Amino acid sequence: MSTTRALFLAVALFVLSVPLRAEVVAGQEYRPVDPPQKGDTPGKIEVIEFFSYGCPHCNEFYPLVTAWATKLPKDVVFKRVATGMGRTAWTNLAKTYYTLETTGDLKRLDGPLFHAIHEEHLPLFDEKSITEWVGQHGVDTAKFTTTFESFGVNTKVSQAERMVENYKIEGVPMLAVDGRFIILGNSFEQFLSNADRVIAKARSERTPTAAAASHK
Repeated sequence: MSTTRALFLAVALFVLSVPLRAEVVAGQEYRPVDPPQKGDTPGKIEVIEFFSYGCPHCNEFYPLVTAWATKLPKDVVFKRVATGMGRTAWTNLAKTYYTLETTGDLKRLDGPLFHAIHEEHLPLFDEKSITEWVGQHGVDTAKFTTTFESFGVNTKVSQAERMVENYKIEGVPMLAVDGRFIILGNSFEQFLSNADRVIAKARSERTPTAAAASHK
């Protein structure tokens, strides 16, 4: 056996002999939410993405998290929270998200809105420019304007900002799992990998009865 092959085998055996760390660790894969927050879907593990259309990192994360969310187990519910993070322009975009959600146009214009802002560099940060843009994309502008200024949409924006405060969100995009864990990571790929591991942790900590019910 050549010296090079022997060295390769020795390294491979050493790697295989090192046990994989199964447990997730606070400060590495997640930080605890204190106090824990109650979800809206009993019996399910909620994953919440805090984001803004105005955030360039959220734009980069969007295709990755969208694909990831389609593969989540049946006991996991994925939700998105659009936040203004204290910025007027982003608050208008958060109102746009909840308005499009209400009018039924969100699924169709979700990706295009990110693209318009970050790839086409359109200044869609005030109600007038946003309304003109959605109108160019087949949305009834009268209905959009009424909904944009509605009590329901303003309530959703206020609820979103309270959630940001309660979860102590300091930047976006950010993922929260089961109302108890904020995901950490040094890359988007690691971010989602850690989310998978924390979801498994949340599942394992549920009672057998709750875990069984969540898979029905």
